[in-house]
Amino acid sequence: MIATPAWPPRSCPRVFVDAPLAAGPLRLDGPAAHYLATVMRAKPGDPVKLFDDRTGEWLATVAAAGKRDLMLDVGTLLRPREPVPDLWLCAAPLKKGRIDWLVEKACELGVARLVPVVTRRTVVDKPNADRLRAHLIEAAEQCDRTALPELAEPVKLPALLRDWPAERALFFADELGGADALAAMRGHAGPAAILIGPEGGFDDAEREAVRALPQAIGISLGPRILRADTAAAAAVSLWMAAAGDWAATAAPL
Repeated sequence: MIATPAWPPRSCPRVFVDAPLAAGPLRLDGPAAHYLATVMRAKPGDPVKLFDDRTGEWLATVAAAGKRDLMLDVGTLLRPREPVPDLWLCAAPLKKGRIDWLVEKACELGVARLVPVVTRRTVVDKPNADRLRAHLIEAAEQCDRTALPELAEPVKLPALLRDWPAERALFFADELGGADALAAMRGHAGPAAILIGPEGGFDDAEREAVRALPQAIGISLGPRILRADTAAAAAVSLWMAAAGDWAATAAPL
């Protein structure tokens, strides 16, 4: 017996739509339309997956394809917007290239909110928010997320600490010595954040200010000195593992 092909096929293109989706006709333009029409060469009848960071992921069919836009027929809701682990990544902005990589991996690993934190040694005070959001969208399209991480406005470290939520643990990478990261994260359930300093690390006054925060927990990320983007990916991975996000049947956090 011939097996019935999966529908929609796993190779079906997937794009983000920044508007609430519902069954019915949809005109798509901009970068998403360009990607489908020019890169994927979509033609009438082809399936497309859409997600909107609001309702979830939908299956649509190309009704008509032009040079600058497409008409889609939105049909079935494939799955609702996913529950997102309650983890923030608070990281000092890095140079172009490295911060793009950090944002991409933060999205792939499941971070709920990304907060650029300006410190005394930060090399980039004002990261390009439009470019970072584009990287978040591209990463979400590729890694099958139905929820985009929130991209917060840059904040200076003193303001971040002053307004820190009482119920949220703050794990910060402390190269001068901290607790075993995995053990510390397993011991603190609930809302959490990870704080990663700039290239060159926090200065002494900043480190003391972080340590003085009651919710702060210094953690060690091993015996080697990690680049800031590597440290961020490593710390987020440890938290997700401790929280159960990597389990085959992970429960919503």
